[in-house]
Amino acid sequence: MQHKISNQKVVFFDGVCNLCQRSIKYIIKYDKKQSLKFASLQGEYAKKMLHPTDHKNLGSILYFDSKELNTKSTAILKLCNVLGGWHKILLLGYLLPKFFRNMFYDVIAQNRYKWFGRQEHCMVPTKDLKNRFLE
Repeated sequence: MQHKISNQKVVFFDGVCNLCQRSIKYIIKYDKKQSLKFASLQGEYAKKMLHPTDHKNLGSILYFDSKELNTKSTAILKLCNVLGGWHKILLLGYLLPKFFRNMFYDVIAQNRYKWFGRQEHCMVPTKDLKNRFLE
């Protein structure tokens, strides 16, 4: 990842995935400090900021925590920490081996379109959320 966003916390997501869109809406709702920014993996911002292999990894949520890029289950757990409150209970997931957490994550990611559907176009943020999206 390039360091142009080094002071921002950015969640990169599959913009056409219904599960991903619902997840982003959920994160926005519980990100009380509004510390997170969002960018679709299909968008120009992701193309500029991510390594080409990361940019094409639509099967993973990516979370740049202003220091490093996190993927899959680690990204989810780090986001739970940011959200705080009861979400921190999910940090018990760190007790599981990473390969096991990611195996579970991969099953959901590989079936997300079949189970939850997809859109023709990337999510368009509402007017009041536009400043949270980096597109």
